[in-house]
Amino acid sequence: MFWTEATVYTTTEGIEPVSGILLMNDITGYSVVDAKDFNEFLERREIYWDYIEDELFALKECETQVTFYLPDNAQGRERLAAIRKDLERLKSEDSENLFGRLTVEIGSIADEDWENNWKQYFKPFSIGKNIVIKPTWENYDKKDGQTIIEIDPASSFGSGSHMTTRLCLESIEKLILDGKKADKLLDMGCGSGILGIGAYLLAGSEVVAVDIEENSIRIAKENAEINRLPDEKFHPYVGNVITDKELYDTVCSESYDIIAANIVSDIIIMMAPMFKKVLAKDGRLIVSGIISERADEVEGVLKKYNFVREDFFDKEGWAAIVLRHGE
Repeated sequence: MFWTEATVYTTTEGIEPVSGILLMNDITGYSVVDAKDFNEFLERREIYWDYIEDELFALKECETQVTFYLPDNAQGRERLAAIRKDLERLKSEDSENLFGRLTVEIGSIADEDWENNWKQYFKPFSIGKNIVIKPTWENYDKKDGQTIIEIDPASSFGSGSHMTTRLCLESIEKLILDGKKADKLLDMGCGSGILGIGAYLLAGSEVVAVDIEENSIRIAKENAEINRLPDEKFHPYVGNVITDKELYDTVCSESYDIIAANIVSDIIIMMAPMFKKVLAKDGRLIVSGIISERADEVEGVLKKYNFVREDFFDKEGWAAIVLRHGE
């Protein structure tokens, strides 16, 4: 299978609005190359450099790039057209030219090249108090008390490195460590399946995972198998619960102790009635994928459905909110 590799040329200031456009178009995984970050990395005093390859050193002067991938099919081309339109709108509103060119360069990449690109940069890292995310091809010596999640993001995104995913996973861990019930979790927009896998490994949760992309569900199943989730604990579904009544009825046939919705603000708002319907009486709703500027708007809509904020996180321009049913 081939993928479209799309690179948006922008500036350091443009990273946040460009990534916001990607999230609004259901692109939750992307890479950023930014000269400012590389220069700060080089200036870290605790690291001593004897030699830097010319190709790496060139990053000191590079134009900021945000790169993402889409399937090379009709659906991917439709989504790319929508992203181009949103970038054109952003450019027209950028009277001071803060966000640079905002042009898109297109390439093509095969599955095997995609996976090798991920492997160059994906190394084990910690999340929350005791969670370690480890790619399947890396070795890691587990320490006492740690929960190891093995993830191969492949072509579905969701390695846990993006701030929205981190905030969700940290919130799930905190709820479980605080003794909140976590027998059943609904993961809306599951991507690689990392949130549900984390809940199972932390608390033995039964997981219902939903994503609009068939490829995401395929990868989520593979990752569930890698982490030894038994079939009776992992129930993946592909489709759009907003438009697919059969899927909606299936997902809403039960209640959930935790709902994790790492999607985008507009979709969270549209799903608010469903969240109210399926969240258990003493359950918790975690919503993320929210640009900080829209956090109040999203929370305001959820309040109309009798949700009450219990916790709030705002990091690097992204917000996550933990809510419960109101009295």
